Amino acid sequence: MKPLLTKTTKPFLIYVLIVLMISIPVYYFVVDTIWKSELDEHNQIIVEKTAYEFNHLKLSDEALEKSLTLWNHIQPETNIERISAEEVKKDTVYTYEKHLPFISEKKKERYRCLKKVVYIHNKPYLFTIQTNIEESHETIAVIAMITIFFFVMIVVGLLYLNRKLSSSIWKPFRSTLDQLKTFNLNSQNKIEFPATDTTEFEELNHSLYKLIERNVSTYKTQKEFTENASHELQTPLAIIKNKLDLLLQDQDLTEKQYRLAEDMNKALTRSSRINKNLLLLAKIDNNQFDNSEIIQFNHLLHQSIDILEEHFEQKNISVEEAISDDVKVGGNSILTEILINNLIINAIRHTAPGGSIAINLTDSVFEISNSGTAPLNPDLLFKRFSKLSTDNSGSGLGLSIIQEICKFHHWTIGYRFENNHHIFSVNL
Repeated sequence: MKPLLTKTTKPFLIYVLIVLMISIPVYYFVVDTIWKSELDEHNQIIVEKTAYEFNHLKLSDEALEKSLTLWNHIQPETNIERISAEEVKKDTVYTYEKHLPFISEKKKERYRCLKKVVYIHNKPYLFTIQTNIEESHETIAVIAMITIFFFVMIVVGLLYLNRKLSSSIWKPFRSTLDQLKTFNLNSQNKIEFPATDTTEFEELNHSLYKLIERNVSTYKTQKEFTENASHELQTPLAIIKNKLDLLLQDQDLTEKQYRLAEDMNKALTRSSRINKNLLLLAKIDNNQFDNSEIIQFNHLLHQSIDILEEHFEQKNISVEEAISDDVKVGGNSILTEILINNLIINAIRHTAPGGSIAINLTDSVFEISNSGTAPLNPDLLFKRFSKLSTDNSGSGLGLSIIQEICKFHHWTIGYRFENNHHIFSVNL
């Protein structure tokens, strides 16, 4: 996981680096063009000034030729030569490279050249002037160094500003995040977001206020429904069951009537159990259980085994126990006891008479295995009201309740079939 600023800064720096790298040849082209333009202007001025000075010397033709010859010797980068009227052409500007014979290094120098026809004593002369241009690789190197320097400055400055600004700009967001982390629907403590002058954060807080308000209202409605359903449904179910129990004790019932009443009683008992389990699932979904207890898991497990001892004996099931001492977990003791009971009862119900059950508990894993003949379908295992066997005495919600309790405690439950044994393991 990376902070938001890191995710936005990295693409920005990559973009800046690409732009600066592209700018190097652009800078070179611009600088070189400006430099050539300045040299062209410089050469033009030199040519015109030289011609002007020679015209104002008032030399004879012979003295002028001697002066031009001397000029060509003492000015190695210029040349003035007499041309005929037919050779007069337009000005020529160009760039070329040449080796300098007086430099030991074998490298070429760039020159900006101008060939211009001037008139001295009203006679045409071809004036050629060459001016050295800055080396291209040196220009590129300097521009690259400057670009890299400023890129480093941008990176350092951006990281510094991000660190400084993030503590102040993102402070309202982090405060909002901390408030959400501590908010609990069970306690329904009032949540107050900090005031901020940032539009986006203010809109976020406003939306969160509305969302929390709707959730609290929905939670209260669901909780009231759960409580009302628990009270309103259980009471008539209990009354009907009591009436059926009295009816079953009536000596005047025929055998057919007794069987009908017994079937009704079994169906009613199962309906009552399903109702209780559905209400339990609703309470778990609504977070109506506290999970801050420290539970002595091994004590609850021993207690459940003792209570269900009679069921083991009825089916002649052998029980193998490997339970560690002082196994403590955080969570809800009521739900943990339900989980233990459901797993053990599920193992008893699906173990043939004379079979075996193994119960193991360590600091990290609670595991129950029972003998069987074929693996269960993992796709239907934890679905509500799915039928994995022909036994209709259960509610079809036992494993779903176990899974929801594990989710509530942030535990994980798994199933596997090994050596003709169904194995359910809960990673604590």
